[in-house]
Amino acid sequence: MYKKYFKRILDLILALIALPFWFIILIIVGPVIYFQDKGSIFYNAPRLGKDGNIFKMYKFRSMKVNAPDIRNKDGSTFNSEDDPRLTKIGKFIRKTSLDETPQLLNVIKGDMSIIGPRPDLPEHRLLYEGNEERKLEVRPGISGYNQAYYRNTVPWKERIQNDIYYIDHLSLWFDIKIFFKTAVSVLKREDIYVVPANSMEMAASIEDHVEADKNTRVGT
Repeated sequence: MYKKYFKRILDLILALIALPFWFIILIIVGPVIYFQDKGSIFYNAPRLGKDGNIFKMYKFRSMKVNAPDIRNKDGSTFNSEDDPRLTKIGKFIRKTSLDETPQLLNVIKGDMSIIGPRPDLPEHRLLYEGNEERKLEVRPGISGYNQAYYRNTVPWKERIQNDIYYIDHLSLWFDIKIFFKTAVSVLKREDIYVVPANSMEMAASIEDHVEADKNTRVGT
């Protein structure tokens, strides 16, 4: 009953309550993002939603305009505290998870839930194996079981199995536990960045991309 009906109602109530506070964040953070890098305030990322439907997930833009897309070996997105693609304000909003707050709009639209599996990239569906498609049985969340308890410390495939565990044990009480555990994790800023084995090579590759982009802009 909770999974089918009450969860969506609770999502709407919580999102609408939080919306005025998010507008305050938007008024403060939005202009800083724009004037620091003269680009869009938001980053609209295509993501896999419930039943495999693709939607645009809203985030505050934390990277420089036209930053290259760098992936880890498992297909997950590369992230690092010293990532040269990040703007100054981008580093701050990532550490504080403020970059994710525009997803309240996705919750209101019905694309996402407050709590649920974090959505994958559309192309990741081609990499699903076995029971991994089950991740798409529910709406993706702003935060979830992985983000609350593991953040970025486990590989992508393991995160999918954790998402399936969440789906099999989904309940109001479980969502409440994840919500408050997420709040503690964000306040402590735990496990925000993952450091892959080839992080030095990837960092060098990113520097090359960024430098090449600078030279291109100067040339034009």
